[in-house]
Amino acid sequence: MKIFGREPALVIGAIGSLLTVLAALGTPGIDAGAAAAITSLAAAVIMAITTRPVAPALFTGAVAAGAALLAEYGFAVSEGTVGAISGAVIAAFALFGVRPQVEPAGEGVSVSAN
Repeated sequence: MKIFGREPALVIGAIGSLLTVLAALGTPGIDAGAAAAITSLAAAVIMAITTRPVAPALFTGAVAAGAALLAEYGFAVSEGTVGAISGAVIAAFALFGVRPQVEPAGEGVSVSAN
């Protein structure tokens, strides 16, 4: 999947570069930590959206990156809250996201141990 006709890695790199320039120029509210947190959140979200089949771990990574971004701006997010939201994301994907992508092996199919 492409974003604006470009590969996701290129978009993530452009976002990171732009935020680094803004931090270097002293843009209010964007320091090096904020630039890194925003870039990691953008990377996690872009990877989660563009990866197929859907990988729940990428979405839990986006939750963790979002928590890091909130912490960078002074919001206290407990580990328990991040864990609970991550657990809810995994449960939602188990119910709605992953199951439609998986089907049982047909009859007569054997799995051999190597």
